[in-house]
Amino acid sequence: MRRLLVAAGAVAAITVAGCGTTATPSLQNARLSAAEVIQQTAQKADDVDTYAADLVLNVTDADGGQGGVVQGTMLYQKTPQISSDINLGQVSFNGQNMPGGVRVILQGDVAYVKLDMLRTLVGATKPWIRLDLKQLGSQAGVDIEQYLAQAQQFDLKTSAAMLTASKDVKPVGTEQVGGVDTTHYSGTFPVAEAIKQLPEDRRGHVQDELANAKDVTFDAWIDGQGLPRKVELNGGKPGAGTFKATAMFKSFNEPVSIKAPAADQVGELPRTLTQQPSGATG
Repeated sequence: MRRLLVAAGAVAAITVAGCGTTATPSLQNARLSAAEVIQQTAQKADDVDTYAADLVLNVTDADGGQGGVVQGTMLYQKTPQISSDINLGQVSFNGQNMPGGVRVILQGDVAYVKLDMLRTLVGATKPWIRLDLKQLGSQAGVDIEQYLAQAQQFDLKTSAAMLTASKDVKPVGTEQVGGVDTTHYSGTFPVAEAIKQLPEDRRGHVQDELANAKDVTFDAWIDGQGLPRKVELNGGKPGAGTFKATAMFKSFNEPVSIKAPAADQVGELPRTLTQQPSGATG
């Protein structure tokens, strides 16, 4: 289960999102260097309040003998509190599917998790499990805590900021993405430098998730408003496996509905999983 949860968490962890209206690349953008466009993208990202995204993640193990696919959707809103609804309908590794996939609804410091495998393992009687992230800390199963923290930490501003670490980004052409005219940019960024672009309180989880990648290759399709419509990330290193993540964006700055599950469908994580074993240290 750990491998499947980590794969699912990786989707949220490397999501980059964008906003804007249908438009052709502006003359202003044409005058900017590729590096300046990426910097502008990071600056404008903070104005995005809501978005929807389609997500696909493909991964390989270190020996190249196993492959995994995670596919799903994400809704995000920044105000009045950070909330997201991550619905991963397909989570599979080496041909084995996770029954029912994974769904996580985050509202501030509370997460609602729907995961059939977890429900079976802990003996829960409700389809959803409620987790208080402040109380959970590292005392519950580490996979769950890290996954939820990653999903909460990675917003558009964080993701766009990482791209600014690139020193070799360049335009490679113009293409339509979802009916929107975009300019296609390609480049690489060193993970160590990308982490430095983030606020200190966000660096830890990002660094953990990208620990197996020294450099990341990216392709970003930027619209006329200066924000991404599609992003592909490729990373890995010898002996550590590889990943390819693709995100496509829609419904930017439009109303989204992110609601907690009905109360009668929600249970609590059993105490036996939230208590540390005797003698354990934090």
